[in-house]
This record gives sequence, structure tokens and C-alpha cells, in this order.
Amino acid sequence: MNLNHTHTGANVSGQTATSRAAFFNRLSGLTLAISLAYPITAIAEQESVNAQGESAVISSQSKQQEQAGGDIMVVTATRESKLRSELAESVSVQDKQEIEAVSPSHPAELLNRVAGVHINNLGGEGHMTSIRQPISTSGVYLFLEDGVPTRPTGFFNHNGLYEVNIPQAQRVEVTKGPGSALYGSDAIGGVINSVTQASPDEPSGRINLEGGSHGWKRGLFSGGTDINQDHGVSFQLNLTDSDGYRDESAYQRYSMTGRLDGYLSATTQYKLVAAYTDVDQSGVSSLEEDDYKNNPKKNKYHGDIGKRDVGAFRLTGEIATELSDVELLTFTPFYRHNNTEMMPSWMVTYDPNIRKTQFQSFGLLSKYRYDLTQGEIIAGVDIDHTISDYVEKQITVTKVGDIYTDYAETGRTHYDYDADQTSISPYLHGEWLPHDDWRLVAGLRYDYFRIDYSDNLDPSVPEREGRKAWLRPDSQTLNFNHLSPKLGAVYSYSGAQQVYANYRNAFRIPSIGQLFRSGSTVNTTDLKPVESDSFEIGFRGELSNSFDYDVTLYHMLVKNKVVSYIDGGDRKTTNAGKTEHQGIELSLFGEFNRQWSMNAAFTYSQQTYDEYQYIFSCYPPACVPPVVETRNYAGYDVGKAPDTIGNLAFQYQPDYVQGLALELEWEHLGEYYTDETNTSKYDGHDLLNFRLNYDITPDITVRGRIMNLADTRYSTYTSNQVGNPNISYRPGAPRSFYLGLDAKF
Repeated sequence: MNLNHTHTGANVSGQTATSRAAFFNRLSGLTLAISLAYPITAIAEQESVNAQGESAVISSQSKQQEQAGGDIMVVTATRESKLRSELAESVSVQDKQEIEAVSPSHPAELLNRVAGVHINNLGGEGHMTSIRQPISTSGVYLFLEDGVPTRPTGFFNHNGLYEVNIPQAQRVEVTKGPGSALYGSDAIGGVINSVTQASPDEPSGRINLEGGSHGWKRGLFSGGTDINQDHGVSFQLNLTDSDGYRDESAYQRYSMTGRLDGYLSATTQYKLVAAYTDVDQSGVSSLEEDDYKNNPKKNKYHGDIGKRDVGAFRLTGEIATELSDVELLTFTPFYRHNNTEMMPSWMVTYDPNIRKTQFQSFGLLSKYRYDLTQGEIIAGVDIDHTISDYVEKQITVTKVGDIYTDYAETGRTHYDYDADQTSISPYLHGEWLPHDDWRLVAGLRYDYFRIDYSDNLDPSVPEREGRKAWLRPDSQTLNFNHLSPKLGAVYSYSGAQQVYANYRNAFRIPSIGQLFRSGSTVNTTDLKPVESDSFEIGFRGELSNSFDYDVTLYHMLVKNKVVSYIDGGDRKTTNAGKTEHQGIELSLFGEFNRQWSMNAAFTYSQQTYDEYQYIFSCYPPACVPPVVETRNYAGYDVGKAPDTIGNLAFQYQPDYVQGLALELEWEHLGEYYTDETNTSKYDGHDLLNFRLNYDITPDITVRGRIMNLADTRYSTYTSNQVGNPNISYRPGAPRSFYLGLDAKF
């Protein structure tokens, strides 16, 4: 069994200027190469989509160009189907055919095939995301279903993709970097949009039954039919049960999606989507180095320790009416209801508690499009009203050796508050075609948020017990606002080649938890939005009739990041952190011949602290006497930010065995520092995966896969607290086998 581990070493104070210069030298060379020859990268697939399946209406300009054939349709940018060649941004699309062939048991298995994207597996349905940002729990990503945020602003969950039924999606689109003017807070690192399956034109269905290692069992059921000439219905059901690949790490999942599509008149289309997911997941602990190397199945959380129970319901409608040949009016009302009850696993050792978060959202996305002779204008307003409550109770935990086995409530409630949030966000998006080869894009969005917070605990409840504190802000109303400009351009040349560039400003407001679950921090309600400025230039097109490519260079500055510091005896936070993120993303897809094909994705990035304060805490025996002070890590590399991410897959479909498709996939994650001090480093890892799909008949397919073929020991997340030399690891799954039968009718 191979081992990946960390090593320690001193940080070189002058490294940033040197490494940054080296980085730009590399980019200069790459840019020169791109300008002299077609680059070697591409997108994930080449299938155009049914307009009704993705959005009510295809934009008129896209209709005119759709006859060109091989271009890909994208729906995220404007919530309408547009040709990817019209977009001044880096977007990847994974279609239904790829999703079925990959048969992902976790979103990481699908999304990690995209350049610039890394999703980790935290030991069940959970995950963290890294798109132009470090691997973290930060709310810098926007998760969508059919273009509608799955959660309201301020309620980001880094595990949020487990609330979406990705294995049964029609397609998944990833916008890397900030979103367009149609999207507001959180769309900094990227936007992931899962598109539901439209109703079919005739009765049809699919059943996929799968079993595998570690007690894995899954059933995927889907079907649909036309009701009459104008209406149709479809449904998907996902039942998943697993014992988990570590001790006491079982989880279950139930997801259901129903969709109704149709025409109300010759000029009005509609869709109605209901989606529900329930996730019941055991807690999974990190391990220190000795257990990671010698007993990776070990889990320090048994029973209900670290548990998580999530219920997420969403109801979304869409009505699109063509007011004239050049006007389209779209209304998208939505409703969300979410319950999460959990014992935060990262707090079990120092502040154990159980908490329940509940929210309901009522919203409306309204959009008006007017087609110009050479362009279009889109104006809209997004409204979201969310009612939420949060309750956190103190518990004590029972520990046998180093295993946590049980818990009991103490009777103390740390927090009980309501936070009702209203957001109103008008925006304007315009596109102009000054010439057949040019497309200019500009957008402007204004977001306003009002949060009414009410502390429901009696003032007599103490906020401190000894050295521990659970400070509670006074009941109050907070307001946030932000103006986000967007600019872009696309130039088409030599037929199917494009150069695109953009500047985009993005932001995220502080989360409800950051503002009102203050812990030991005295001024959390003073926080302001985090902002980012992103610059991007890209090249995409066809190398030949068989290969497509996409190369993107980006530079992003994130400012007003939340940092902590010590003021006298108080712990405080402020918006003073700055980080810099830059890199190059390359992707390639194509066929060598009728039997062999490949897709490749590679990313090189450099992420540094420009200005970043952090509270350094170090206690005996590591530090005698103990040290608690504010430090600044300006010039250091951002922790948990891999320098390279790669994915390479070769597919083989032999002529001599009709219906057989084999794939060998290589996954690469580069090294990264495990904390802000740059003294410890995870070396990264490389994994091999194998997939087999065999069509017994046109409607019956056997699907098998072996994940982590070489049985490599690796960690999906490696970190340490600043001042603590002990590194924690999240062991990845060992070699795992899966076999399933897929039947269509």
C-alpha cells in the first residue's frame, strides 16, 4: 500500500517575491505559446441540449447560430440556453451521458474531472470545495438547481452538494470564478448548477441497481411520460445506503425529484420542479499520523457522536412568455424548507454541542429580455425572504480511551435566536455585437440585505463559564449592500476558435452564524462583506475535427476577508484580510480514432496572503510559557491550497466487442501547506480509477468500477491548528469495487 504524508520545514521569508516572479514567467511563456499555436485543452463533452430541458426559451441569437452544430449549450449565465461560444467566461458542461458513464457515488467522482475543480470526500456524503480558492468550508461558492440557489445567502453549507441529486441530473455546469450579473452573494470561487431532467416526449423509464464495497447499496429509479401534446411529467428517486469505509461511519440518503413541463399557449412555456433530499450521516473523525498510517479505518466518533440529519425541500416554478418576437418575460417563484440537526464534529473535543438550524424561503426571480438588432438587454430583480431559527444546546460526551461513545445534554442552552433576512437584487446585463466576430458583455448588480435578529434567551442566562464564552449580540437589525460590475468580451476567429476575457467583481455577506453565533468574539455584528476582483482571459475552440480545448488564465484578489486579533483581553474580528489567487486551467477532450478517446484537465495555481492577521495560540508542552498573540502571515502561501490539480482519462471502445467501453482515470492533487504558518505540508496524492460499461442490449448495461485501483493511502483533507504541531488527516477510501445493472425501458 502506498503512503502519502506530510513533512515539515521552515518558511523562507523571501519566497513570495521569487515564487510570484517565477509564476508570472511561467504564465508569460504559456501565453506566448498560446498566441503562437493552438493550445491543448478542452471541455468535457459535445452534446447540445433540448431547449425545453434546460430553460423555457433559447435566446434568439443562439437560435440563429445553433445551426452551426457542434457548439455546446450552457444555461447558467443568463438562465437561458446560450451557445458556449457566446460566453465571456470559463464554463464546463458535463452531460447526462457522462454522468451515467461515471455513475458517481459522490459528487467528487464527477466534478473532479473538470479543470480547476477539486471536491473532496469527507467520509460519507459530505465534502469541501476548491475552485480558485483553498480547500475550505468558506461560503465562496454558489450551488444552484435549475439556476436557483439551493440555499439563501448567509446559510452556506460546505456540504451543500449533498442536498442535490447529482447522479440523476440532466447535466451539471461549472462556472469558474465569479458568476454573471444574474448571481449575487457567494459566487466568488465558482458556481455549480445542477439541471434537472425534463419530461420525455413518450413514456420511458430507467432503473439502476448497484452494490459495492463497504456495504454500498444504491437504487436509482426514474421515469416520465407525455401527458398530452402540450404537457409532460418526470420523476427521479435516489435511495442510497452505505456502511462507510471507516468504523461506525454509515450513512443513508433519500432523494426525490418531480418535474412538470409544458406549454400554456403558443408563446408561454412553464416548468414546475419539486425536490426533496434527506441525509442521515454518522460522524467521522480526523486521525493523527500514527492512526492514519497504521489504522485508517479507525473512527473516534461512535454512535450519535458527530451525527448529521438533513432534510431539504425545494419547490420551483418557471413561466416564460414571449411578449413579442424580441421580448421575453420570465418569472421563477421558489420555496425552500430546510432542517439540519447536527453535532458539529470539529467541536466535540473542546465545545461539544448539538444544534438545530431551520429556515424557510419565499422568493421570486423575475427577468425581462429584449433582443436588439445586434445584441440583447436583460433586466431583472431577485427577491428572497428567509425566516430562520437556530438553537444550540450544551452536551457532555463520554470517552472510552480515545473513542467518543455517547453524550448527554446538560440542560444549558448556548443560543436560541431568530434571524429573518430579506434581499432585493436588481440587475442589468447587456450584450452587444459590434461585428460578426465580436461580442461585448457588461453587467451591473445591486444587492441589498436586511437581517432582523432576535435573541430569544433570557438575559439571565450567563454568557461565560470559566474560560469558555458563548457571547450573544443584542437583538438588532443589520443592513448590507453591494454593487457588482461585470465586463467581458469574446472574439471569434478561424471558424471555431474564440478568445474571451472578463473582469468581475463579486462578494459575500457574513453568514448568519458568523454574525450571531459569536462564541468568544465580542464584535461579530461589525463584520462587512468580503469582496473580490477577478480578471480572466481564455482561449477555446477546436484543434481539429476530433479535439476541443480550453485554456484559461486568471488573477483574483479577495479583500475584506474576516480575520481575528487580540485587543487587550478581547478576541475581535474585522475585515482586513487580503489574499491573491492566480493560475492557469487547461482542458482537452477528443477522439484519437473510433476506438480511443480521452479527456484531460490540469490546473496550476499560486495562492498567497497579501495581508492576513491570525490569532496564534500555543500552549504547553509545545510552548512554555503559553503564547496567545496576533500575527500576520502576509507573504505566506495560503493554507490548504493545492498548487496543482489534474485529471486524465483514456477511454477504449474495442471494435471486436460491440457495446464495451473501458476507462482508466488518473486523479492528481498537488502538495499544500496545512496551516497559515507554512511549516507543515501535505505531499499530495495520485489515484487510479477503472470503469467498465458493457451494453448487453441497447437497453441493458452492466456498469462496474474500481476506485483507487492501486489501494493508495491518502488523505482527503490534511490540516493543523496554528501553534499545534499535530497534523490531522481525513483518510480517503481504500480500493473499492462497485457493480451495477442499468435498464432502460
